[in-house]
Amino acid sequence: MDVSKAVEQRISTRAFTPDALDEAEVRDWLAKAQRAPSGGNTQPWRVIVVTGDARDEVIAKAAPILRENHAGQPTDRPIYPKDLWEPHEARRRRVGEMMYEALGIPKSDRPARIAWFSNNFKFFGAPVGLFLVIDERMGHGQWGHAGMYLQTLALLAEERGWGTCMQECWGVLRPMLKAHFELGETEMVWCGMAVGHPDRSHPVNTLRAERASVDEIADLRGF
Repeated sequence: MDVSKAVEQRISTRAFTPDALDEAEVRDWLAKAQRAPSGGNTQPWRVIVVTGDARDEVIAKAAPILRENHAGQPTDRPIYPKDLWEPHEARRRRVGEMMYEALGIPKSDRPARIAWFSNNFKFFGAPVGLFLVIDERMGHGQWGHAGMYLQTLALLAEERGWGTCMQECWGVLRPMLKAHFELGETEMVWCGMAVGHPDRSHPVNTLRAERASVDEIADLRGF
């Protein structure tokens, strides 16, 4: 598979088969992703990968918190800026509505929407969950480098026939995750990633998020 194909077909996979991933393959995947770029070769990421009982423990830890408040705990690092402006807010709302349309869940059925959202915290059924850990002392540049690492993981997963879903939602459970994984004093979980074989028969995996045109996002000068 070439890079263009991997970029084109990558989606946020939200339904997986239960088929396990082999440890040796996961290690090889992680090793190859270490070639992701980072300024000054800082490599500001660390990952915790869970499967089997370790995965189930995280899901079980999340459940009581989410029962109290389906959105989880407040976080000092919100997933989106407060009062997200246009056109970004319209894009965010649009992809959400597209997802629920694919699932056949109307806007009026809030309980069904909340129930579906809770699948985030079960990794959408993926057999493997990955958590990206970063040191809070890192600057904005290093957060960008961590994002490049996540994209590298996602594209390498496509090459293997796996699916991924990057999950910033885990940030609302950051205090629990910090304690559960016994992270260092200045370490934090930035986000999660669900990894496994996509369930290609599930309607949610037909969703192709819309993208802005090149003319909307690019200002080409001197050509």
